[in-house]
Amino acid sequence: MAALRCRRDPCGVICIILTYFSVFYADYVVIQYVLIPAYSDSVWCTLHGSVFNLILLLLLACHAKAVFSDPGMVPLPETAIDFSDLRSQSSRMNDRGCEGWTVCSRCETYRPPRAHHCRVCQRCIRRMDHHCPWINNCVGELNQKYFIQFLFYTGMASLYSLVLVVSAWVWRIRSEREGDSEKEDEESPSKHLIVAHYIILLVESVLFGVFVMVIFYDQLVSIITDETPIEQMKNRLMIKDRSSASSSSSNATTSQPPNHTPHTRKPKMALLREVFGRGSVWCWLLPLHSSAPTVGGISYSALPDYDV
Repeated sequence: MAALRCRRDPCGVICIILTYFSVFYADYVVIQYVLIPAYSDSVWCTLHGSVFNLILLLLLACHAKAVFSDPGMVPLPETAIDFSDLRSQSSRMNDRGCEGWTVCSRCETYRPPRAHHCRVCQRCIRRMDHHCPWINNCVGELNQKYFIQFLFYTGMASLYSLVLVVSAWVWRIRSEREGDSEKEDEESPSKHLIVAHYIILLVESVLFGVFVMVIFYDQLVSIITDETPIEQMKNRLMIKDRSSASSSSSNATTSQPPNHTPHTRKPKMALLREVFGRGSVWCWLLPLHSSAPTVGGISYSALPDYDV
């Protein structure tokens, strides 16, 4: 359902097509113009080809899981909710341990703590990080693991292809100096075509490699600090408002806004296990399904635990 809803975004569709085209193009160049000419008579051709295609296979599997998995959409109520008595209900909501629940005016429903509305998906997403056009889906509580794995394998594939292209280029220069170029020109493609493929793959590897590694680092920081980019931005704005209010008036209060819900910081390993699963650390590298986490012992549903 999430994939079908997000698939209507034209930018996301274009980015997915570009992603798959870049992956298959890199595989084609590495096999056809790097491994076969340089390592055709060696076992390294089979070894490098197998490892590189294994990385690409894991990359595509993680990408597919991130695209078609539910990011953590807040379920919509079956019937319309009456919000007219919201203020009187707020005290009972806090007494029952449901503080932090807010009302989304666009979805017209209650949303749990740390959930935010996505304008592209047109739904509230639990612990929403951002909407990523490269997966044509939101990055949220339930698919952040697959998104990070996709970034990791994209970085590995970019680095691997970069090393292979440079090594093949060095091998070709040495072969030309040793006088073996005349023998190769009869069977190999045009030299200018090979160089063009090398340059395009190098540029692609550098751009995508640097891009995904920056996002990969940002994702790990957001997990370890237990703050999504949206929450970081809100906290910065809140601190800025507090400082401006305190400087303008000595009697200004520093109480938190009603929509801000503090959460207890957990150990870093516990935060990582909430995202990647509680199994072996080696399983974190595989796009395996892990149980959905809960926040504060609350199981998410369309309604908080109080009368409406």
